[in-house]
Amino acid sequence: MMSSFMSYFGGRRDNKQAARDAIVGLRQQLQMIEKKEEYLQKKIDEELKKAKANAVSNKAVATQALRRKKASEAEVDRLAGQRLQLEMQINTLESANLNAETMQAMKKASDVLSSIHGYMTMDKVDATLSKIAEQREIATEIADAISGPIGAEVADEDELKAELEQLEQEHLDERLAGAEHVPVHVPAGARRVEERPRPAIEDDEDAQLRELQAALAM
Repeated sequence: MMSSFMSYFGGRRDNKQAARDAIVGLRQQLQMIEKKEEYLQKKIDEELKKAKANAVSNKAVATQALRRKKASEAEVDRLAGQRLQLEMQINTLESANLNAETMQAMKKASDVLSSIHGYMTMDKVDATLSKIAEQREIATEIADAISGPIGAEVADEDELKAELEQLEQEHLDERLAGAEHVPVHVPAGARRVEERPRPAIEDDEDAQLRELQAALAM
């Protein structure tokens, strides 16, 4: 009853260690079988040698040697079957042990993830992201305030716009004034046509000037 009590409250051996002990035991048994197979194989070779040596001179001895050889060969076959079973069991235990260790590692990782995400919820994540965005906006406003002009250096936008328009108008006036002084290319024939009536205009002006001088003399 005490043994069952201890077994219930942790007296059971660890499965991983139990699997390792079982694998060690199976490998030891496998080594014993291999040694037994080596011994039997030597015995088979000796009996075969004896049978060959007595096959002509003493057939009874040769026959007994062959019988012992056959018995040893049958034992080797049984041992080969046992060895195969042991190897398969070792492979099964190693695979099961590996699966158990893999599951234990996965469970440990899952527990760690659960502990990490235990205090994290989507509401907390959204609230944190909102705070980060708010702090970024504040940082941007502070950076703009630090990098901008201070006090009297702040220019009035309307004043700057009016000054810019004035500069544009002055530039336009300069261009128009320059265009008025540009000589116009007139063909030679057209120039002669325009120059012909000018003497008549000058005669009229001279006549008016003479009339004015006569009126003043009176």
